[in-house]
Amino acid sequence: MKKLLFSFLALCLMTSCNGQSTKEKSTSTKTTKIMTTIHLTKADFLAKVVNYEAHPNEWKYLGDKPCLIDFYTTWCGPCKMLAPILEELAQEYGDRIYIYKVDTEKEPELAGAFGIRSIPTLLFVPMTGQPQMAQGAMPKASLKEAIETVVLK
Repeated sequence: MKKLLFSFLALCLMTSCNGQSTKEKSTSTKTTKIMTTIHLTKADFLAKVVNYEAHPNEWKYLGDKPCLIDFYTTWCGPCKMLAPILEELAQEYGDRIYIYKVDTEKEPELAGAFGIRSIPTLLFVPMTGQPQMAQGAMPKASLKEAIETVVLK
């Protein structure tokens, strides 16, 4: 049982903590890009999502397509369960949305700026309008519904 758990955790760490936004899959005839989750630092967040330091009283999304942001920690059980689902969604939605991840232990200022008190917390960010927040791990079907109705509306 321990060996199985260790293998699962190692696989999750390798797939969800690599910090890459795309992976290239090469075949004999062509190379295709497979989208994955993207890990953000505070500097990345300020440049790609919203610069809350420059505009503390207004939400001004900076991205070129909508996004979903997962605030998580590496030791959180529900966060670990959610990670592979987010990877699947990143592949399914491809270049229609970004799926970002913010480690709240490495980026406590970001967690504080958004009032993150419970993890995982998901921030659904459409191109226009205000983002919506949800706490706790959600099943894949609920995540897809939220992406379709909030993020891609």
